[in-house]
Amino acid sequence: MVTSTSQLKEARYELVEVPEPMGPVTIVVDRRKVVDYAYAQDDFGSWYFGDSPFGGPVGHPLVLANDLLFLFYENYDGNTAQGLHTHEHLRFHAPVRVGETVRVEGGYTDKYERRGQGYVVLEAVAYGEDGRPLVTHVGREIMRTVAGEIVGKGRSAGEERARTVLGTVDDAAPVQAVAAPGAPARAAIPTLTTRFTQDQMSVFSWAGRGYRNVHTDREKAAASGLDRTIVQAQQQTGLIVQNLVAFFGASFFTSGELDLRFVSPAYAGDELTTTGAVVGEADGRLELEVWITKPDGTRTAVGWASARIDENPDRPTSLL
Repeated sequence: MVTSTSQLKEARYELVEVPEPMGPVTIVVDRRKVVDYAYAQDDFGSWYFGDSPFGGPVGHPLVLANDLLFLFYENYDGNTAQGLHTHEHLRFHAPVRVGETVRVEGGYTDKYERRGQGYVVLEAVAYGEDGRPLVTHVGREIMRTVAGEIVGKGRSAGEERARTVLGTVDDAAPVQAVAAPGAPARAAIPTLTTRFTQDQMSVFSWAGRGYRNVHTDREKAAASGLDRTIVQAQQQTGLIVQNLVAFFGASFFTSGELDLRFVSPAYAGDELTTTGAVVGEADGRLELEVWITKPDGTRTAVGWASARIDENPDRPTSLL
């Protein structure tokens, strides 16, 4: 693990090695970390501050979002990063207990060029104190680009897709409030709407640790050709995850999977609404399409989610 800033590399595509191990890094998921995440996401669910089905408080499923994504800060100077997150694939295996010390390790596993842009693939896993896997992350990003030249211009179109998100619902079917066997195909799931403030974005994207980027700093955003700071892709992912926890309940912490593409920018203050549609059921799991939409109909993120169906699920209640 790199420990001296003088050893950190500039975040340039040409300097990425494959494979390039990173970590392990240890993180204490204490109450402060949970509170910071809850504030950044406006997600004050009861399980994160009191009792839960797992025995005591647990962290949000994505409380380690940036510990997984920003693992590259172990090798690279984060203040030189100008990448754009294009794809996020997460698998949730077990909840993390509040107060637990976790270990995160991984590294770059691939790099390639497409449509004149250099892409990198970062894989990382978080483990609990007893060695159990908590969450697995595979992320793709365009590294060292000018954000204003890419955002809103179909930047994920250069990536291969195995399937297409239809993004439609059957208006004749009632909204499927919770995951259950026999849910009709194309039934809508509930919606969740928020606006991320700059303060929330700065907390989420680690401005307090000294990182200045297109998410935390207006001057950095302007230098990249952006009118405003943009919401980090992982922060949008957290909005979707919050809705999925309400839909699937406890099973999402132990069997959830989420595969997202980020297709259009979300800016500070934008109204963002996440919802989805039932795709089908297989092997005791319910599969969904999920997406985030702005009021003008623009989709900022699209993808698929699934988890095991629990016929009698517990769900957190909001403390606010």
